[in-house]
Amino acid sequence: MKSKVAPSYRLGVDVGGTFTDLLLINESSGETYSAKVPSTPADSSIGVLNGIAKLCDQNHIDPKEITHVMHGTTVATNTVLEGKGARVGLVTTKGYRQVLQIARSFVPGGLGGWVIYNKRPLLAPLELTIEADERIDARGNVVSPLNEDSLRASLAGLKDQGIEAMTVSLINAYASGAHECRVREIIEEALPGIPVSISSEVIPEMYEYERTETTVVNSYVRPKVSRYIQNLYTELERKMPGVKLHVLRSDGGLAAVDAARDNPVALLMSGPAGGVTGAQWIARQSGFKNLLTFDMGGTSTDVALIQGEVAQTRRETRVADVTVRAPSIDVRTVGAGGGSIAYVPELTKALRVGPQSAGADPGPAAYGKGGESPTVTDANVVLGYLPASSRLGGDMKIDRQLAEKAVKTVADALGKTLQEAAEGIVNIVNENMFGALRLVSIEQGYDPRDFALIGFGGAGPLHANALGRLTGSWPVIIPPGPGVLCAYGDATTRLRDEASRTFIRRFKETSGAEVLGILDELTALAKRSLVAENVPDDQQSVEYQLDVRYQGQGMRLSVNVTHAFLETNGLAGVAKRFDDMHTQLYTFALDAEQELVSLRAIVQGPETKVRAEQLEKGGADASEAVIDRSTVFVEGAEHPANIYDRSKLAAGNRIPGPAIVAQMDTTTLILPGHTGEVDAVGNILIRPNV
Repeated sequence: MKSKVAPSYRLGVDVGGTFTDLLLINESSGETYSAKVPSTPADSSIGVLNGIAKLCDQNHIDPKEITHVMHGTTVATNTVLEGKGARVGLVTTKGYRQVLQIARSFVPGGLGGWVIYNKRPLLAPLELTIEADERIDARGNVVSPLNEDSLRASLAGLKDQGIEAMTVSLINAYASGAHECRVREIIEEALPGIPVSISSEVIPEMYEYERTETTVVNSYVRPKVSRYIQNLYTELERKMPGVKLHVLRSDGGLAAVDAARDNPVALLMSGPAGGVTGAQWIARQSGFKNLLTFDMGGTSTDVALIQGEVAQTRRETRVADVTVRAPSIDVRTVGAGGGSIAYVPELTKALRVGPQSAGADPGPAAYGKGGESPTVTDANVVLGYLPASSRLGGDMKIDRQLAEKAVKTVADALGKTLQEAAEGIVNIVNENMFGALRLVSIEQGYDPRDFALIGFGGAGPLHANALGRLTGSWPVIIPPGPGVLCAYGDATTRLRDEASRTFIRRFKETSGAEVLGILDELTALAKRSLVAENVPDDQQSVEYQLDVRYQGQGMRLSVNVTHAFLETNGLAGVAKRFDDMHTQLYTFALDAEQELVSLRAIVQGPETKVRAEQLEKGGADASEAVIDRSTVFVEGAEHPANIYDRSKLAAGNRIPGPAIVAQMDTTTLILPGHTGEVDAVGNILIRPNV
C-alpha cells in the first residue's frame, strides 16, 4: 500500500495600498485558493500574516505545507515616496563631493516646470558627505592610491551624526572596485554595525551621478527593507518551518532573502511587476502573446506592454522625482484607482478625479468605514456597476446609501443629477488611465489595436471594457482571479539575477568573440545567487543584453541577444537589431557607426510548473449562472442587466452585455453592445458585437 504524499503549496503575496492579496497554489494539482484582506500600512507584515491565517483557515490547509512564499512588496517604494528612509552618509572621490547637487539639468514638469519646481532634499546631504583622497582611471588603473589615514579622520567626524547607512561611490569605480572595497572595510571598522553599499557592486556602470544616486537610494531604503524582510521571514519560519521566502524584483524576477536585503534598490517596482508576470502566465494559457496590461487597484493604476510574451523593460526606475539605474518592467503609473477622490474646485467648477486617494483607511464611503469623500468606487456603486450585494474580499459589504450621499456633493456642485455626476467621475478616470496606456503603446511606436487588453486588480474588471473601447484593443481579457493576479504573478515568477559591466567600444574596435568572453564572465557572477538557492546549472537559462548607441550620441538602447545569436550573427546582427529598434521608436536610423556602452548577463531559474485549471465545458447559454437582476446607467440611460456568479460559469458560456459578473475578489462589467465568452481556462474574453 502506497503512503499518501502530503501536498505542497506555493504562496504568492502582493501588498497593495488598500488590500493585501494572496494566492495559494497546490503544486501537484494546480488548484488555487485566494484571499483578500485589508493592508496594514503601519506594518505590512501584519496584513500578510493575517491573510495567510485567513487563507489557511478557510480552506483547512496546514500552513506547514506551504513550502515557498513569493512576495511583491511596496516597502522600498513607499520609503522613498514618504521620505522616511535612513540617514545616509556618502564617500566620494576628492573633488566630487557635490556630485548629487550638480546632478543632471532635468527639471520635471511642463515647459514652465522650473518656475514651481521645489527640489527635494538630497537623500545623502552635503553635510554627511566626505571625500576619499584616491583616483582610478577609466581603464581601472590606479592613478592615486587611497589615503587611508585621511579617510579615517574624515569618518571620525561622522561618528556622532546619527548615520544609519553609508554609501561609497568613487569616480570610475565601475572599472575597478578595489578602492571601494577597501573603503568599506575601513568604514566597518570606524562605524561598526552600519550597513555599507558600494557602487561597484550595486551598479558597476559608467556615469558617476546615476551610479551615485542609485547606490545612495540603495542605502536609503536598506535598513527599513532589511528589517521588514527579516521580520517577515522570522514569522514565516516560525509558522512554516523550512519555508523559502523570495521577493519580487522590479524587473519581474525573484530575489532570494539575502539578495533582497543587500540590494533593495532592485525592489522599487516590486509590486507592479507581479501583475505583469501574472498577466503573462494567464494569457499564455489562452494563446495571447501581445498584451496591454491594465492593473487598477484602490490607489493607483499600473499599465505595461507585452510583445511576443516578453514584457518591455527599461534600465531606469523612477519613483516620484528619484530616478535610479535599476532594471524594471516598463510600468507606467497614474494616480487613478477605486479610492481616487472626486472633487469640484471652487475656482474652476470643473470636475477632477485624483490623484488623492481614500486608501485603505477610511476608504471609499461605500465601505462604511468612515469615509465621506466621493470616490471612483462610490461612483461605480451609484451607476449600478458595483451592486450592493457585492462582498469585497468575501466579507466587506457595500453601502449604496453612503455612496449616493458622497457622490451627491459632486452632483450638487456641478448642477447635475446623481447618475450624471457618477458617470462623469468614471469617464474622467477612464481617460486618465487611457493616457497611461498611450505612453506604453503609441508613444513607443506600437498600435494598441494590435494588442489584447488584460484587465485585473480589484477595480480593473469594472473599467476594462471601457478601456478596450478607448484603445481599440480586443479582446478584453478578464482572468479567473483578477483581484489577486499580482499574487498569481508572484507565485509563478522565476528566480533571476544579473551582472553588468561598462564596455565602451566602437563595433570595429572589438569582436563578437571578445564580447562573448566578457559575457561569459558576467554569467558566472550572475549565477552565484541561483547556485546559493540550489538551482542546478542545467535548469538555468541565460540571456544577454547589450547597451548600444550611435557614436557621438548619449542616448542608448538595450538590445537583447542570446549566446547562439552572437555566435551566428556577430556584432553585425546586433547593429541591425539596434537600427530596427531605433527606427521603431524614432522613425529613422542613422548612417553612423554603432558603439557598445554596457554588457549584461541575465540568468533565470526554471519556470514554475503550475497547471492551469480547466473549466467544465458548457454551451453558449449562461443563464444557469444568473443570480440576480439589476439596472446599470450607461451613456445617459438606464439598462436592465443580469448579474452572474462567476463560479457557476462554464467554458463556452456567452454573456451578453450589459451584464455584471460577481466573484470574491472583484466585479466585472460588460457594457451594452459587447459580449463576454468564457474560454477553457476560465478567462472572460470581451469583444464588441459585430
